[in-house]
Amino acid sequence: MALAKSSQLPVRDRAGDSERARRGARGLVGRSLLYLTLVAGAIVFTLPTFWMISTSLKMPWQATAFPPEFIPNPWAFETYAESWEQFPFWVSLKNTMVIELGVLVGRLLSASLVAYGFARLRFPGREWLFLVVLSTLMIPYHVTLVPQYLLFKELGWLNTPLPLIVPWWFGGGAFFIFLLRQFFRSINREMDEAARIDGCGTFTTFWYILLPMSLPALGVVAIFTFLNEWNDFLAPLIYLNTEDTQTLAIAIQFWRNHATLAVQWQRATFPQTMAMSTILTIPPVLVFFLLQRYFIQGIVVTGVKG
Repeated sequence: MALAKSSQLPVRDRAGDSERARRGARGLVGRSLLYLTLVAGAIVFTLPTFWMISTSLKMPWQATAFPPEFIPNPWAFETYAESWEQFPFWVSLKNTMVIELGVLVGRLLSASLVAYGFARLRFPGREWLFLVVLSTLMIPYHVTLVPQYLLFKELGWLNTPLPLIVPWWFGGGAFFIFLLRQFFRSINREMDEAARIDGCGTFTTFWYILLPMSLPALGVVAIFTFLNEWNDFLAPLIYLNTEDTQTLAIAIQFWRNHATLAVQWQRATFPQTMAMSTILTIPPVLVFFLLQRYFIQGIVVTGVKG
């Protein structure tokens, strides 16, 4: 009987080795397919950016050539110098940054304060009120556009950055309230109790205890805010009417239209437009890569507790 058991051990070992080999082969095939899918997706998503940079380095007659040339020949680096001289970059950048900072500060303060109330304070109707706040996510922006425009017109705020800044000081948006609420709920309530024992009130606990601990979530809000306001086209187009108040997203479109009418040949300005679009893409990319750690950490932590 002992001999029979000893004779079966090598067979079992070989069977286990073969099963592990099959699993390893299947895992290798699965990982290879996953990586190929990711590479293919990355190529598809980066192709427009590559085409934008490539077109910005082409001569005007190459920009609309068919079949298209992906690699410029020759490389027209002077397109960037010409575009920089013609485009009102610094004025538009100043207007954009005023709106960026105003919205960023207002959203961080108001959204975090409202989220703190929903996450840590107990009051009648809290869950129903939070449900009402979340339901505003289903209201399209265009539905409230006309009433808001009429309101800001009566206030005399048209052609100023106030319509783009002030609304975000009243809550900061339902999505960001939800995001920060999830983060505050993941923090142990013992922190609040310890602060209360030390004599801290409700607002003091929020400002000195919970807010410094929520930097990852605030980083996520900051990234989303910067990208949204940097790329926003509709709202500045409606409320800002003169060249000295336009943001970068509006200024580049008006500059392209005026340049096209001046030369009466649209493709002559196409490389210049792509050159300025490439320049305007650099700040959001830098902001994302600099704050990427906070972005990933904030997304992970805010999903820990519902």
